[in-house]
Amino acid sequence: MSLLELDSVTLKFGGLTAVNDLSMSVEEGQVFALVGPNGAGKSTVFNLISRFYTPVTGSIRFDGKDVLKMAPHEVPNLGIARTFQNIELFHQATVLQNLLVGRHRHRKTNMIAQMLHLPSVRAEEREHRHAVEEVIDFLDLQPYRNSRIAGLPYGVRKVVELGRALASKPRLLLLDEPASGLSVEETQNMRWWIDDIRRHMGITVLMVEHDMGLVGKVCDRVLALADGAKLAEGTPAEVQSHPKVIEAYLGTNAVSKGGKVA
Repeated sequence: MSLLELDSVTLKFGGLTAVNDLSMSVEEGQVFALVGPNGAGKSTVFNLISRFYTPVTGSIRFDGKDVLKMAPHEVPNLGIARTFQNIELFHQATVLQNLLVGRHRHRKTNMIAQMLHLPSVRAEEREHRHAVEEVIDFLDLQPYRNSRIAGLPYGVRKVVELGRALASKPRLLLLDEPASGLSVEETQNMRWWIDDIRRHMGITVLMVEHDMGLVGKVCDRVLALADGAKLAEGTPAEVQSHPKVIEAYLGTNAVSKGGKVA
């Protein structure tokens, strides 16, 4: 059984079909990418998995559980975490405080215990702090631990959002354009982190990405979308050289000339 399965999923906004009869599966331990032109429906798939949208037809299952029966706030409890295309952080809070937000699903003490600041609460806070410090060390965020998000460079904010997702200790990590807006050096760092997230943390990664160089280096499987429908699926090399993918990216002339998506 696959870790994540989408079966014949369709989503419509009025007369617009955003996702069209999409079926896909992600195996545990994979790095899997969704690629395609702008407006292809890639981030919409993430929003379906996160339960921000409800499909008109089809099913979504995670580790055998029906995701569509859950409310959006229940999805993280399954072990699914995500980043966003547009960074979503608390800008007036520090890096440490933002990462601690990622520990919310692991809270066990109730409100009364927290108001009384019982020993169980203090023990739990130490546990959360330890988990966050591990993420800070992993992502080299030590210099920014107590800095407010509002004063940080864009590239650092991207890393903090990744850190918040990792702090929840997910089984499946959804990365929405992790390399968008990053420098060449920052993109290289992101590549290494994605490799380590899979190899050393045992986290399955599903990513949306336009940087085909990054996709080719870190991904096991790639699915190409256009107009909400599947064009091709396979290894990065197979998808990059697929005629329908080349046509969607570069036009029909590129297909006749034997082009390849860079």
